[in-house]
Amino acid sequence: MRNLLKIAVRNLLRYKRRTLLTASLIAIGVVFVLLFVAVTGSFKSMMIGQITDSMLGHLQVHRKGYLAAIENLPLNMNLKLQAYQKLDGILKNQPEVEAVSPRIKFGGIFSTFVETTSIRLNGVYPDRELRAVPLLASRLSNGGSKLLERGEIWIPDLMSKSMKVNIGDTVVIIATNKDGSVNGKQFTVAGVLENVTGPGGRDGYIHIEDAVEVLRMEEMEISEIAVRLKDFNKVNAFTASLENLLSKEVSKQGTSIFDVHSWEKLSPFYNIARMIDIMTFFIKIMLIAIVLISIMNVMIMAVYERIREIGTIAAIGTLPGKILSMFVVEGFCLGAVGAVAGNVLGLIIMVVINHSGMTFEFGRQTLVVSAAIASTEVLIISGIVIVISVIASLQPALKASRMEPIKALRHV
Repeated sequence: MRNLLKIAVRNLLRYKRRTLLTASLIAIGVVFVLLFVAVTGSFKSMMIGQITDSMLGHLQVHRKGYLAAIENLPLNMNLKLQAYQKLDGILKNQPEVEAVSPRIKFGGIFSTFVETTSIRLNGVYPDRELRAVPLLASRLSNGGSKLLERGEIWIPDLMSKSMKVNIGDTVVIIATNKDGSVNGKQFTVAGVLENVTGPGGRDGYIHIEDAVEVLRMEEMEISEIAVRLKDFNKVNAFTASLENLLSKEVSKQGTSIFDVHSWEKLSPFYNIARMIDIMTFFIKIMLIAIVLISIMNVMIMAVYERIREIGTIAAIGTLPGKILSMFVVEGFCLGAVGAVAGNVLGLIIMVVINHSGMTFEFGRQTLVVSAAIASTEVLIISGIVIVISVIASLQPALKASRMEPIKALRHV
């Protein structure tokens, strides 16, 4: 094998310009693929992080059927206190779970005593909510420096600007409970929330005990439970495991009590994440095409130019398998050199990007452009290049190994 490698390297160096151009083309292809995967992968991670860590959580648990009617925020679909306590105990016993935050969601009327508008409210335990969605604090005008207390409300930026409501102002929340009676309560504005995905958000936050009071609940009922895991990469596996675990919890009618949904089922931005994955796949296909055409072209030329040489080594007894291996190893070397050069150049450019401080806008958030790629992804891309290089060299190599020595020696 060592001798074959020496012969392959020597033959490639006989045509330095052609070898350099081919290796450069492969390297450029690898660089572009690495940068695309790194930058879009980082953007995807940041986008998902903004959605999950600012409002959704990694997954949510509801009463069966609640999510289908969530636009109406139905109070009659809340989890009873006993069911919630049982679920809370189950979740806290799972080693994968980092934080659990119960929420009471309902619609109401927001009044400044001069103007009124509708609002969607989340009754939460502030400390538990900030552990489940840690980026929520960064959306607040006060930076989350002070926890939400009873009698206080965080309102969306849209409402603050349109109704000229500032921190410290007094407002009234009016809501209808599930029995149809109306109740109201005064609140002090303690924070203004920037929306994650741009203007238009109407979600505010109050203390969960205030939500119980406004809705005149005899005992607490929970609309949803947001769950944050220690490892985001285990979301799908944990969701499936939790679904299986909670499927054993059934009502008197024998139907499942709980619904479990990962962030993918809760956010339309999952479709964007899927598009990024599809684009990455097609970029890799383009890299395969570049390598395949480049290597095949070079190896066909190498066989054509060395027909008499092939005839000579075949005439002195070199087996067809050895001749085939010689050209395959040349293709392997070209692919390996191009992959290594592309990896080195790509990683250097990533370092430059990470130190450039470039930013982009995502909704109301300004995020710093970063390029990061897993070592496994680098190995996969390099492996694809090398394997395709070997495959591309097979056809010319087979042609060379099957040549008749006499005919090859007569070639001019």
